[in-house]
Amino acid sequence: MNTEWLSPEQLSAWVRFIGVVELLPGALDSQLRRDAQLTHFDYYVLSQLSEAPGHTLRMTALADRTAATLARLSHVVQRLETRGLLERFPCPEDRRATNARLTADGLQKVRDSAPGHVATVREYVIDALTPEQVTQLGAISDAILARLDPGDDRTALYRRYDR
Repeated sequence: MNTEWLSPEQLSAWVRFIGVVELLPGALDSQLRRDAQLTHFDYYVLSQLSEAPGHTLRMTALADRTAATLARLSHVVQRLETRGLLERFPCPEDRRATNARLTADGLQKVRDSAPGHVATVREYVIDALTPEQVTQLGAISDAILARLDPGDDRTALYRRYDR
C-alpha cells in the first residue's frame, strides 16, 4: 500500500480539527451536567423527542436520529424514564415496536436547558467565528457529511433547519 501522507498544511488543519472533535463534546457535556443534570446525549435524546410530532418517536427512529445503537439508547432512555422525563409504551401501529414519548417534565427540562446549551454553543463555536466563517463551517460540514453518509440516509436530519 502506497500511503499518500498529509502535507504539513493538511496535517496542521487535521490536528486542530481533531482538537475540536475531542474538546467540544466535553465542554457541552460539562455545561449540561452542571446546569441541567443531563449529559449532552441525554439532552440530544430529549430534544429530538421535543421536535417530533406528539413528542413521540419509535425507539428505532430515535436511535436513527441520534446515531445511537439500540442498546445505548435503551440504557439512556431507561435512565431518563426513571427520572420521569420520558415514557416508553408499545407502538399502537405495531405492538412489536416500542415508542418513547417526552413527558411534561421532560419537555420542561428541554425548555429550561436550551438557553444554557445555546449559550455554550455560541461561546465555543458561533461567536468564535465571523458570519462568513459560519457559512464556511456549514459548507465544510456538508462536504464531510457527504463522505460519512454517502447514501444521504441522514441528510434530512442534518438539513432540517435549512431555509
